[in-house]
Amino acid sequence: MADSAILQQRILAARHRLERAGIGRAEAALDADVLARHALGGWERGRLLASMREACPPGFDEAFEPLVARREHREPSGYITGVREFWGIDIEVGRGVLVPRPETELLVDEALARLSAPAEASRRAGRAMVDAFPSVSIADVGTGSGCVAVALARWLPGAAVAAIDASDEALAYARRNAARQGVQDRVLVVRGDLLGAQAGPFDAVVSNPPYVPTEDIAGLPPEIRGYEPMGALDGGPDGLAVIRRLVPEAAARLRPGGWLLFEFGFGQAEGVRAIVEAEPAFEWHGTRADLAGIPRVAMARRRVTAAGGPPPDPESPPPSHGLPACPEQAEDPASARQAEFPAPSPEPRAPD
Repeated sequence: MADSAILQQRILAARHRLERAGIGRAEAALDADVLARHALGGWERGRLLASMREACPPGFDEAFEPLVARREHREPSGYITGVREFWGIDIEVGRGVLVPRPETELLVDEALARLSAPAEASRRAGRAMVDAFPSVSIADVGTGSGCVAVALARWLPGAAVAAIDASDEALAYARRNAARQGVQDRVLVVRGDLLGAQAGPFDAVVSNPPYVPTEDIAGLPPEIRGYEPMGALDGGPDGLAVIRRLVPEAAARLRPGGWLLFEFGFGQAEGVRAIVEAEPAFEWHGTRADLAGIPRVAMARRRVTAAGGPPPDPESPPPSHGLPACPEQAEDPASARQAEFPAPSPEPRAPD
């Protein structure tokens, strides 16, 4: 027999509970909706909206209540449902990886704009679709759940992506997410510290590194500081420690004309620009701001002729359909382990 209350009442009550737990009104409303659909077995939002005035299905309260209780304790909703949508695809998440943030989608957007430009030109010239996507080699540094690597492989059919991380737990998620989206043959999961295990050359290096200043960690929302991995958040005293290492490593492994794109935090734009401009191999191409107008993604291009240096080696091989050799490549899917340096979020640097 169905529960006597209607769905709308149960969901509204859950929303109020989440608000009293300190979650903002808009986020509480969204979370109550997401958790209700999860408890209902994965209903689409349209179905839920159409059923709001109907009685709760049998077993709904028993499924919904523990989910709401977990969110009341500020566990991230992505951890509770085990999935977060990112760039139009479902990404598995859980303890050991950051929940993908909306601002990280800007990183994918900028990478696609640069790496798919030849494809767009080919389509305009009337070439066959199979010829429209050039082979490109990409390194996703600090891949975490693999959301960026998987999204790029999904939307760039000619791309081969090295998904690199230092945490075994995180790379397990990356491997599963690549398989879930059918791109496991083009996403190579690699255990490593930044680009140290990679020979290159790459056409692009993308990264969502740890960039929260250490002293700001305590001020992050409870769902971030209490649940998400500190190694993926803590960027050292000024938040730029990992970025200082990433920039020269990327310069040494990018092809002439290749792109370095990475996320950074609130108030770090000038520091990031100084780090990039101190590397002679790079040309600074500015930043991309989020919807709030906060600069979030840095863009730099490897000079075709390095400043003060010789022209590029004409023998440098062209992009291949595969990836450069990786000394620390994880073994087979079953035994592979993995790691993470992912992204943080909106507020003090935090997200969702």
